Amino acid sequence: MAISARVLGYPIGWLSFDLVAGLTLAAYAVPVSLAYATLAGLPPQVGVYGYLFGGLGYAVAGSSRYLAIGPTSAIALMITATVGPMAGGDAAHYAQIAIAAALTVGVFCLLAWAFRLSVLVKLISDSVLTGFKAGAGLTIALTQLPALFGVPGGGHNFLERLLALIGQFCEINSVTLATGGIALILLWLGERFVPGRPVALAVVALSIIAVSLFGLTRFNVTVTGIIPSGLPMPAMPRGRLRDEEGMAALGLGCMLLAYIEGVAAARAFATKHRETLDARRELLGLGIANIAVAVFGGFPVAGGLSQTAVNEGAGARSRMSLVFASLTLALCLLFFTQLLNNLPKAVLAAVVLMAVSGLIDFRALFHMWRSSRIDFLNALAALMGVLLFGILNGILLAALISILLLIVSTSTPHVAFLGRIPGTKQYSDIERHPENEPISGVLAFRPEGSLLYLNAEHVLTRVMATLSKPEAKDTRSVVCDLSASPRSDLAGARMIMELSRSLSERGISLTVVSAHGSLRDLLRAEGLDGHIQGLVRGLTLADVLR
Repeated sequence: MAISARVLGYPIGWLSFDLVAGLTLAAYAVPVSLAYATLAGLPPQVGVYGYLFGGLGYAVAGSSRYLAIGPTSAIALMITATVGPMAGGDAAHYAQIAIAAALTVGVFCLLAWAFRLSVLVKLISDSVLTGFKAGAGLTIALTQLPALFGVPGGGHNFLERLLALIGQFCEINSVTLATGGIALILLWLGERFVPGRPVALAVVALSIIAVSLFGLTRFNVTVTGIIPSGLPMPAMPRGRLRDEEGMAALGLGCMLLAYIEGVAAARAFATKHRETLDARRELLGLGIANIAVAVFGGFPVAGGLSQTAVNEGAGARSRMSLVFASLTLALCLLFFTQLLNNLPKAVLAAVVLMAVSGLIDFRALFHMWRSSRIDFLNALAALMGVLLFGILNGILLAALISILLLIVSTSTPHVAFLGRIPGTKQYSDIERHPENEPISGVLAFRPEGSLLYLNAEHVLTRVMATLSKPEAKDTRSVVCDLSASPRSDLAGARMIMELSRSLSERGISLTVVSAHGSLRDLLRAEGLDGHIQGLVRGLTLADVLR
């Protein structure tokens, strides 16, 4: 009944828009999905399964009207870097582990949805994510250069791959390089002058025609070969979480990356159209999408910015565009796979290189360098983590860095010591504004953050250190302004009690002003009413000094 109502509630005027967008998205998805499947070390058609069944799964439960679901470059690289050692050279086992990874991602997403864990993704800061994307982009680019140059490549990490590529420069196949180079130029021109159009499909078609007409395979230009036609039959993957060491880490890494990437893309277009995004429901949509892909033999999928831009730019009005794209891809698998037999792998490498170029945001990195060196160092740490330790460990390291940064920033809040703004009855940080007038006989301070067990000792130390300075020897009163402290725990309240005792021994009074209601309640519950002054509503620093 609910499904019927949703179908009847679909505005018929959107049908033509969603149909055109679906056809356009499918045209974009064919070359990209083939390229990402190759990057993941899987048969080319497996990439198409990701767009086909992932799109259908997300259309059922996702919240974004524009987000397009399919394989992404970062997840593809994570699969090839992680699953290879797990499979031990067995191609069939490799495919089953990749499928089981998609199922694991789906299960983790559903668990996160059930337990309302969408808030955890906020622990990864934008600066760390920027560095992670840049590292992933460089790593992916290096994996594709051998195919572009027509050399075997090699190596298991960034440095080994780079050294192997440098050592093979003399073996570059000029015809392969010319084929891939021309494709790369055409893709760049299309991105610049006709954005949002299926330029990649046109480049793929031209490259197939060129290989067929000029017999480029006799110059050792490698092609995809025969791609099986038809749709896969549903089946549960044989690889399971408990059977493979490292499957949980792989699933968690793919889930984090997929959710972060998808929510970022969906939020960007929701903001553009002044709509709201249900971040929790995105977990549900992503979970169902990955389970659907796993049942039909694909590897983990996510929402990506580039395919979403294609979908939205082509005029999509709802998730029905994903349904039309999936139907189009199904027809391609049934009737047109033979057309792709002569697709050069160098062209697929060019498609990937063009797609990942957007991951390396030099402008954002330069802006961090100029405006916040701490954020720049965070981004650099994430970037180097990916390059040195791989894409899976890189994203886990990025998450760890974000959590550590949150702890560090919380544990050392700024403590502002206040002075009077000249000519006014207002007070601000005297360190930031040296022209402020000191308050005779009074030390006024404002902790700029919640008072918690992580930072209580830091605040107490800063205040006592300031009182020990020669210029504070005539201090008769200390005023603690809690206007910038929205909450406190017991450790914070007991820190104020300890401060009161220390000041009392020196004959100095303590007054608390501008405390929020819940904080006043906590201080009273700890028995501070009889030890400090000012636990009344509306009392300010100006009132005390008057």
